[in-house]
Amino acid sequence: MADKYNICLDIGGTKVLGAIFDKNDQIICRYKKKSTESGSSSQNVQEVIISVVEELLSSSGLKKSQINAISAGAPGVIDQGAGIILFTPNLPFRNYDIRTPLQDKFGVPFYIGNDVNVGVLGEYRYGAAKGYNNVVGFFVGTGMGGGLILNGSLFTGSGFKGAEYGHMILDPEGPLCGCGQRGCLEAFSSKQGISSYIRQQVSRGRESMMAEQVQNGVFRSKYLKKALANHDTVTEEAIDRACHYLAIATGNLINTISPDVVIYGGGVVEATGDLFRDKVLAEIDRYCMTSIRPTVELKTAALGDDSNIYGSLAMIKDAEAAGEAKKKKK
Repeated sequence: MADKYNICLDIGGTKVLGAIFDKNDQIICRYKKKSTESGSSSQNVQEVIISVVEELLSSSGLKKSQINAISAGAPGVIDQGAGIILFTPNLPFRNYDIRTPLQDKFGVPFYIGNDVNVGVLGEYRYGAAKGYNNVVGFFVGTGMGGGLILNGSLFTGSGFKGAEYGHMILDPEGPLCGCGQRGCLEAFSSKQGISSYIRQQVSRGRESMMAEQVQNGVFRSKYLKKALANHDTVTEEAIDRACHYLAIATGNLINTISPDVVIYGGGVVEATGDLFRDKVLAEIDRYCMTSIRPTVELKTAALGDDSNIYGSLAMIKDAEAAGEAKKKKK
């Protein structure tokens, strides 16, 4: 039997990253398309996704018949069982069946899950959380994503809507969050929260290297890195504030779940190295039960941009294992 390959995708609001894995789980080809044309229709975005798969096949010289499965992580609320994107904030998908057209086009199974859930699964199977059974993951990007591994399995809750602890309310009188509530972790500790704080301080007459970068939205991570390297006071305050609330949220999750490890990933964490984790470490003991804290490790994600595509690979493996188990029962 000829070797089969898996195609794994990271579908974002501004790009689609794709990779082909061989039978040894090694990446043999990768491709990134920078625009998912988020302002256009769901059909157009679907065509972008298809074009990335076709480009991967073309670049690698593989035929459709050599593909085993395709899998993807995408932002938003996703019915992982049915392959339906119920809602995503930065793409035009609403109750959209993405599985059927991809399976019809390429003739192989297609799997999809929430991007942060998939990213945490990637870290659990191949990255910084490998070897642990209970994992809490915080992914700090434009928003604040959460993912949870319990007893060796991805926990997604009822309707695949679980682990949204970016919307854990830490201060009911706090800043307005994009979800409509006040004082969510995301409103303090994400790019949105950090940008909001910097804009507020600049509006009061303070100077910051980030003033222009946050004027009309959120910053790009490379500018945050540069501002911190230059000891920009307002930016440092924003990071201290973000890490303070992240420490409180981490403590709440540690006390609730007693995980083996907490993983911090996402664009902001990548840009700042171990800074986020170290600042959380400096505060975390104040928010944890002393009987639980010593058994929990805090680590920075290891896979970077690839956490999602490795998590997509893990989804394929899990689906195949479940299928084999079902056959044996019969």
